[in-house]
Amino acid sequence: MTTMNWTPAKSFSALCIGALLAACGGSSDDDPPVLPEETRAQDARQFTADATATTFAAMAAAPGDAVDMAATSRWAGVLNGAGYRVEVPPNWNGRLVMYAHGYAGMGANLVVQNPSIRRYLIQNGYAWAASSYSKNYYDVRAGVEDTNALALAFNRIAEQNGRPLPAPAKTYITGHSMGGHVTAAAIEAETLLTANHKKRYDGAVPMCGVMGDTVLFDTFAAMQLAAQAVAGVPNHPFTGWSEIEGQVRQTLFATFPSQATPGAQITPTPGAGERYLSVLENLTGGERPMFDQAVQFGGSFPSAYGTFGGDGTINGILNKNVLDTRGVTYTVSGDLAATTALNASVQTLTPQDNANRLRTDGLRWVPKAHGDIGVPVVSIHTLGDLFVPFNMQQVYQRRVAEKGNTQWLVQRAIRGASHCDFTIAEQVEAFSDMVAWETGGAKPAGDEVITPAVVADPAYGCTFTRNERGTDESNATNNLRPVLAAQAPCTVLN
Repeated sequence: MTTMNWTPAKSFSALCIGALLAACGGSSDDDPPVLPEETRAQDARQFTADATATTFAAMAAAPGDAVDMAATSRWAGVLNGAGYRVEVPPNWNGRLVMYAHGYAGMGANLVVQNPSIRRYLIQNGYAWAASSYSKNYYDVRAGVEDTNALALAFNRIAEQNGRPLPAPAKTYITGHSMGGHVTAAAIEAETLLTANHKKRYDGAVPMCGVMGDTVLFDTFAAMQLAAQAVAGVPNHPFTGWSEIEGQVRQTLFATFPSQATPGAQITPTPGAGERYLSVLENLTGGERPMFDQAVQFGGSFPSAYGTFGGDGTINGILNKNVLDTRGVTYTVSGDLAATTALNASVQTLTPQDNANRLRTDGLRWVPKAHGDIGVPVVSIHTLGDLFVPFNMQQVYQRRVAEKGNTQWLVQRAIRGASHCDFTIAEQVEAFSDMVAWETGGAKPAGDEVITPAVVADPAYGCTFTRNERGTDESNATNNLRPVLAAQAPCTVLN
């Protein structure tokens, strides 16, 4: 079968970055010197990867295993300040899967996470590797660089541990949440041009991913601005959220959990709270199944709510405010008067110039997902996610289409009520379909994510929802699935 090769789209491969290549023609003695890059708060933060904490055990045997899980080669250590894990089955098929983990908080301790589909990978002959990244916080730049560096070091690590291996015939990348952003950025033409550790991937599966990069933070900002306006304090300074948070919460919510816990219900107040939830639904992807369940017991909105009041630097990842709500329209469904009044009163945030510009020392501080791709991508997202909302898929689809690359993208809606609320079956299907496509098969089916009438259909998301619960390692809160299947049944339950 014909293998699909990655080729950067012409729109970026022809780009010449003056800051990187003076006068677009290399350098000469007459070129001005390249000044050192500025520093930021993130650069001064210290993180620790404990080599002893990166050891890991084999998965327990399970009925139906064809490969002895205890017979895998398992290596762990520290590479460039990042912890790592690598696992290779005894019957390795020559393919390597890089796993990118999600947001790990702001602590100093770096932690490696195993892929949720680990058993599937081993049982089907794949090797996998995962990095802790060398930094915590929302540092996607570190995520891409450290994941790439680990992929490039795979053969050296194997040889050092007494199992020389040929170079992988194919390397794929997958990840959850922020790791989905890492995944999307890793396959971009801009990344291949500007990364310090350059690695070409053959296919990608971002899951619940931040596919709109900084648009996620614009969405959080719009959520806050709308909350302030609906609650009657539209002009209070954006960064002064803590001063009015109690007043806004009391105005909008009769009950509101203090933590992002699945099962903790949010109850809107009549009138103002109900209008706000309508605005929230429209900001995060429009009318769709699972939004009500997301609010009722999904538990992910308090995480988004917890981001309110920032200064737009993403906690020191940037030096300038990147937030931009100039293109946002706020909609209260079915209420033109309320919609008009809200849009007339709400604040608008404008980003500072060059807040997330190209850099001379590697990737942007927040790497972009322009849609400038040339490898198969199968992306999955839960409809009820309010922390990394479904609108991320809509942003990404438009970007990919603008680059003329829709032939490389498949997107699937999953009827989960919370963030990364996937079953193992849903994740395995997306990965296996991507590989079958990449190795010469037909482009797999997906969901249309843009057309409002399609997304609002009560059966939307049923096609690729697999409600059976797995027992393997998983990011999923799939204990909610029996409740979802009862409250929001599909016409075809899988």
